[in-house]
Amino acid sequence: MSGDIRLRREFIATSLLLLVLALLPLAMRDVYWLGVLVVSAYFAILASSWNLLAGFTGQFSLAPAAFAMIGAYGAALSAAYYNVPPLIGLLIGTVSAGLIGLVLGRIVMRLRGPYLALTTLSFAEIVRLVASNSINITRGDLGLPLEPWFNDRVIWFYVFLSALTFVICGLYLLLRSQAGLFLEAIRDDEIAAARSGVRIVFWKTAAFAISSAAAGFAGALYAYFASLVTPELGLVQQTGLVVSMTVIGGMGSLIGPVVGAFLVYVTSEWLRDVGGWQLVIFAALVIVFARLFRAGLWGLVITALAPRRKLA
Repeated sequence: MSGDIRLRREFIATSLLLLVLALLPLAMRDVYWLGVLVVSAYFAILASSWNLLAGFTGQFSLAPAAFAMIGAYGAALSAAYYNVPPLIGLLIGTVSAGLIGLVLGRIVMRLRGPYLALTTLSFAEIVRLVASNSINITRGDLGLPLEPWFNDRVIWFYVFLSALTFVICGLYLLLRSQAGLFLEAIRDDEIAAARSGVRIVFWKTAAFAISSAAAGFAGALYAYFASLVTPELGLVQQTGLVVSMTVIGGMGSLIGPVVGAFLVYVTSEWLRDVGGWQLVIFAALVIVFARLFRAGLWGLVITALAPRRKLA
């Protein structure tokens, strides 16, 4: 199956999944679980943004939660000090994360493997500590309060689902373009891509900046939903959750991060009563999928359907 056909089928499958998700609030009235769906959609945007970098470009960053926090603080600070309207705050958070991602990408995208992971992990921790200790500006661990757009969680779910749809469509168009071919060439064989004339550092930096902007967009939107921005948004554990969602759902596919985000977060809330064991369970699942099922749940679905296609 060619890459274009595969990508088109994944886009159709993702569209159908988003349509099914859009029907969930019609059968659900519990406010708590509606909130869980909203946060799941937030993580689906984060996981999709990280998947562009790790799944389609082959660059393993450990800073998606940090860029979400940058986007959240961009929106919160602009609202607190300049009283900007929500849509402008959302734009400021997205652009702030994208610009910082562009600068950082120019520095770190010459690194590979563990060096890239450790550098982005250090950056993420620095950002969190700066937010935590800049008490006069960010109020530290007390957090910055933010006026919500509205309080209806059904509306919030559709806002986040629309944002997720926007991100998925953007990624689909990007990956179908010549830029997408360059990114996948870098992922598959960086040396061969360079010999073919692909500008390696340029395209890796571009992917890093786009991924950062998408994460910042998710963070800024979440800030208005939560009505409070704290440094906890950038904890390393949040990045670990994003990575596990992508790996379990299916890295390198459009639909995988969406499936993984909703499945992992909803299940984690369902297992909340077991305490810390939920972390052990998901850590074990990540190991199993990374070792035995590298295509994730989406890959298992494709494998299960393959014999039926042959018989047809």
